[in-house]
Amino acid sequence: MATNFPTNPNNRPPNTFTSGSSYPKPQRPPYRGPQRKEQEHRINEGITATKVRVVGENIEPGVYDTPKVLAMARQLEIDLVEISPNADPPVCRLIDYNKFLYERKRKEKEAKAASKAQEMKEIRFTPNTDDHDFNFKVKHSINFLKEGNKVRAYVQFKGRAIAYADRGQVLLLKFAQELEEYGVPDQLPKLEGKKMFITIAPKKKK
Repeated sequence: MATNFPTNPNNRPPNTFTSGSSYPKPQRPPYRGPQRKEQEHRINEGITATKVRVVGENIEPGVYDTPKVLAMARQLEIDLVEISPNADPPVCRLIDYNKFLYERKRKEKEAKAASKAQEMKEIRFTPNTDDHDFNFKVKHSINFLKEGNKVRAYVQFKGRAIAYADRGQVLLLKFAQELEEYGVPDQLPKLEGKKMFITIAPKKKK
């Protein structure tokens, strides 16, 4: 008589693991200690060239034997930093390495700030702008100028309000006066169509 075995609904082979058996554990790679970030420049004994061209302070610029410059660096308690490794011979500088990195980061930040495109911020008034709204917009404009942006303020005249153009001129001149500590007008208020404009540029930092 044939024996009917229970069917496997997923057509999988029966589990062959018996009690006490376990799955093989994945092997971990050997511990190699904390990962260190690769240093950006060769410094001191890490410099492999036998001769280097030295520039900067604390030394007469020229080509020196590397051991001699390293001895000078130890005497001055600073570092020998390789700044142009592809030159022949490599160019190095005597300087504290942390100070070198700080100066370079500062110069990069200044260059980035200088290359940033200057934005034009617009401020809108009406001939009947009240003091609260005026002072609020002056405060925002000061922040814009501090950030190095230009401010273009204009008075919008609607319908017959154009008859009060002189009122708009007085308002814009007052606006420029409030900002004189932070910016200078490019020109006097100018009427174009039904708008009167004045543009104020930030003062250059000394």
